[in-house]
Amino acid sequence: MTKRPLYADGDARKTSAATFEPTPKQLRTVIIASSAGTAFEWYDFFIFGTLSAIIAKNFFAGVSDVTGLILAFLVFGAGFFARPFGALVFGHFGDRIGRKGAFIVTISVMGFCTFVVGLLPTFSQIGVLAPVLLVVLRIFQGFAVGGEYGGAAIYVAEHAPDRKRGYFTSWIQTSAAFGYGGAVAVILVIRFIMGEEAFGAWGWRIPFLSSIILFVASLYIRLRLAESPVFQRIKEEGEIAHAPLLESFFKWENLKIAIIALCSIMIAQGTLWYTAHFYAQVFIERTLQVPAVTVNAVLIAAVAISAPMYIFWGWLSDKIGRKPIMMLGILMGTVLYFPGFHMFTEAGNPALARASASNPVVVVADPATCSVQFDPVGKAEFLSSCDIAKGTLASAGVSYANQQGAAGTLAHVRIGSSDIAVDNASGATVSARAKSRSAIQAKITAALSAAGYPAKADPSRVDFSKLLAVFVVFMIGSTALYGPMAAALVELFPTRIRYSGLSLPYHIGTGWFGGFMPATALAIQVSTGNIYSGLWYPVGTSAFCLIFCLLFFPETYKRDISG
Repeated sequence: MTKRPLYADGDARKTSAATFEPTPKQLRTVIIASSAGTAFEWYDFFIFGTLSAIIAKNFFAGVSDVTGLILAFLVFGAGFFARPFGALVFGHFGDRIGRKGAFIVTISVMGFCTFVVGLLPTFSQIGVLAPVLLVVLRIFQGFAVGGEYGGAAIYVAEHAPDRKRGYFTSWIQTSAAFGYGGAVAVILVIRFIMGEEAFGAWGWRIPFLSSIILFVASLYIRLRLAESPVFQRIKEEGEIAHAPLLESFFKWENLKIAIIALCSIMIAQGTLWYTAHFYAQVFIERTLQVPAVTVNAVLIAAVAISAPMYIFWGWLSDKIGRKPIMMLGILMGTVLYFPGFHMFTEAGNPALARASASNPVVVVADPATCSVQFDPVGKAEFLSSCDIAKGTLASAGVSYANQQGAAGTLAHVRIGSSDIAVDNASGATVSARAKSRSAIQAKITAALSAAGYPAKADPSRVDFSKLLAVFVVFMIGSTALYGPMAAALVELFPTRIRYSGLSLPYHIGTGWFGGFMPATALAIQVSTGNIYSGLWYPVGTSAFCLIFCLLFFPETYKRDISG
C-alpha cells in the first residue's frame, strides 16, 4: 500500500484514502496527539475532584462543611451535565466536517476554561458571583469535553490495523492514568513545598494555571495532523451523513446500538470509575480523617502500578474479545466495593473501625424533627436536637443507626452503653443559638472520644500498603472495563455516524451517571448515617449493566470498521 505523512503540510501526496496505511512512526504520532488531549481532560477533572474540599471553602462560604462539599461536587458534576450536549454538537461536526477539526476546537475550549479557573476570585472577594463564574466555566469545559474523547478514540482506531485496535486505542485509556497521576503529583508537590495553610489560601490555583503547558503542547501536535483516512475515504466516495444526529438517534437500528452501549458498559464505567478514583479519596480523607498528603501518595503509587494494565487489557481484547474483559471489570466493581471500603476503614483508621464495632452509635429521634440538612444558600441553622446530633456525627465520620423516637421528644444518642441526651439549640440571638449548638456538639464529641472514637486518624497507624492494595484492586477492575472500551465503542457504530453515535452514550454514562456519583453517594451517606451506604449507587448500577451486557452486548473485535 502507498503511504503518506500524517502531517498536514505540503508534502502530503494526494493518494486515495482507501489505499492509505500509516507507518509505525506516523501511528505513534497519532496516538501521542490523541492521548495528550485526553490526558489534559483527565488532568483537569482530577484536579477539581481532588481539591473539592478546598474549593468548597473558597467558593461556598457561609454553609456547613457537609453542604459545602456537596455543592462543590455538584459544580464538579455541572461540567459532566454539559458533556452530552457537547457530544451532540461536536459529534455532528465530526461526522460532517471531519475528526481533526472537531477535536482541535474541543481542546482549545478545554484549555482556556481550565486555566481561567486558576484566576477566579473567591467568595470572600466578590460574593455569590464567584460560584456563578465557577459553574459557567465548568459548563463550558464540560461542553468541550463532550467532543474530546469520541474524536480521540475514533481518530486512533481509524488509523490502527484491524487486529490491533484494542492495543492502540488502549493508549488513549492510559492517558487517564497519566492525567490522574499528573494531577495528584502536582498537588502533592505544591502542598509539600507551600504547606497546607498557604495551599488552601491560594496555592490551589497553581495546578489549574500550570495546565497551560500541557494544553499548548497538545494543541501544537494536533494542528500538524491530517484527517482520518477512513473519514477521508467516505468523503471521497460521497458517503458522509448529511444529518448524523437524525441518522444516529431517530433510526431504530442506530438508536438501539447507542442504548446497548449506554446500558451495557457506559453507566458502569461512569459510576465505578468515579467511585474508585474520586469518592474513595473523599471517603478516606473526610470520613476516615486520613491526612491528605498520605492519600495523595497512595493514589500516585496505585496509578503508577495500574497504568500498564490498560495496555494489557487492550492487547488481550485483540486476542479473546472485548466483551469478557469488560464484564470482568464490571463484576469486580460490583462484588468488591463494599468489602474494599471496609478494608479502607481498617487500614486508614483502625481506631474508628474498632470503636464502631465495640460501641455502635444509634440516634433516637422523632422523625418530624429531622431535616435533610442540605442548605444551598447557607441560611438554615439546623437547631433541632436531631439535626445537631446527626450533623455532629456526620462531620466526625461516624456511622450511626436511626431509631424512631416518640413524637415531640428530644433526640438522644446511644454510644455503646451510654445514652447522651441532646437539647435543641436555644437562644434569643444568632450568637446565643450558635453558642448553645456548639456546647451540645462538644458534649457529643466528648462522649464519642470517651467511647474510643478518634478525632482523626493516627498517621503512625495508617497501613499504607493495605490502602494501596485495595486501590490497586479497584483500579485493575477499572482498567479491565476501560482498556478495551474505546475499540469496542468504535466497532459498534458505522463510520458515517460514528462520532455522533459513540459520543452521546459515552458522555451520558460518564457525565450524568459518573459525574454526579460523588455528590449522590455523599448525600446518601449523610441522610442514612451509614458511611458505606453511598456505595449502593455504583454497586446497583453496575449490577444492572453486568446483566444487560451479558444479554445484549455483541462481540466486536473482529469487525471491519471501514464501512
